[in-house]
Amino acid sequence: MPEFLLKIEGDIHTLSTPWVMGVLNITPDSFYAKSRLDAPSEAASRSAQMLKEGARIIDVGAYSSRPGAAPVTPEEEWNRLEAILPAVAEQVAQYPGTFISVDTFRAEVAQKALAAGAHIINDISGGNLDPDIYHVAAEHQSPYIMMHMQGDPSTMQKNPTYNHVTQDIVQFFSEKLPQLHDLGVHDTIVDVGFGFGKTLDHNYQLLRELKAFQLLGRPVLSGVSRKSMIYKALNIEPEHALNGTTALHMAALLGGSQILRAHDVWEAVETCTLFEHLYPQGITHILPTWER
Repeated sequence: MPEFLLKIEGDIHTLSTPWVMGVLNITPDSFYAKSRLDAPSEAASRSAQMLKEGARIIDVGAYSSRPGAAPVTPEEEWNRLEAILPAVAEQVAQYPGTFISVDTFRAEVAQKALAAGAHIINDISGGNLDPDIYHVAAEHQSPYIMMHMQGDPSTMQKNPTYNHVTQDIVQFFSEKLPQLHDLGVHDTIVDVGFGFGKTLDHNYQLLRELKAFQLLGRPVLSGVSRKSMIYKALNIEPEHALNGTTALHMAALLGGSQILRAHDVWEAVETCTLFEHLYPQGITHILPTWER
């Protein structure tokens, strides 16, 4: 696995082994019911559990981006975050080398969250829904996770089309990343956006061709946990998609992912551990010469 460096809060951290990002949804309608929380005490307890299980990042989101989800005003999104961020930050402070990411596409929400203790911006729109979010990342010198989404949460699954899904998304990042670089944001992470404006076939093509994103020279985050690409393919509900999630987590690691975004942290950490035992030198040595 390539070794990447991330500067967070002035300190340099090495992504030489896979990290797990634990999902903390402060919403009433996220697609996976067991990930929904709405009280500071619940958020603190869940964060503590995920950190104990080995999460390096707690990803806090207050805007459900599932297809058909009700829109949330910026005020409501921030009210939800403001209520629980201190409780999460208190837990993260007990585990050196762990961090909070805020899952938002709004600059004003990201600004407030970073001031309240978050460390990383996780933007599902890659800056397309609020370009000012790039300036927030630059001002705070915070790492920025850039995800690809075709359309917005209300339209993304209405007949998504591509010329070639992998090439199109590589092109998207190739155009967007220099904009951040020009603003002084160098600690960037890319997320192909499984399930966001992609058909089932698009998702699996991206997973098969994930190694193509190593051309960007940035760490890759994969978020497949309990998503429709698993439960629709298996004709099950999200509650029964843990086994499928583990299978695709290993596929993502073999494709070069450095971060797994997961609802089930313990199982994701175990997958990473087994991957490291399988390929203790990383996967670079097993790739064809032209891909190294």
